[in-house]
Amino acid sequence: MMNERYLEDIHAGERFRSAGHTLTEAEIVRFASEFDPQPFHVDAAAAKRTMFGGLVASGWHTAAVVMRLRLTTGVRVAGGLIGIGIEDIRLPRPVRLGDTLHLEGEVVDVRPSQSHPDHGVVRVRETALNQRGEPVMTMVTSLWVPRRPIG
Repeated sequence: MMNERYLEDIHAGERFRSAGHTLTEAEIVRFASEFDPQPFHVDAAAAKRTMFGGLVASGWHTAAVVMRLRLTTGVRVAGGLIGIGIEDIRLPRPVRLGDTLHLEGEVVDVRPSQSHPDHGVVRVRETALNQRGEPVMTMVTSLWVPRRPIG
């Protein structure tokens, strides 16, 4: 792929922003029915009687949407986006029906691997925001990135 980047092409301080994704009731209910079937995720009427006051997406659904949004940033890592860890994940507010999320991130660290000289680790501070610019998920993601082949 022409736009693929290797460890040597990525630098601390780089910023990116994804496209947006709007969550529908069908999507929220479908995901939660399979993976997190709690009333505030699967039943709009029951959700009104909870602390949320309405249907909200599962945090795991939000994380899955964030993964998809990462792929819309235009950042093409050679071999694909391979995550090796997530630190300090936070969900400061619920994702509600009709929210449109986008992802913003900044590369905070790039370092070659000591044990695998053909790869390195890129750490990215990421924030998923709703349409009002309010954070709904924050984290630091570590990516396993290949070094440019010699030759």
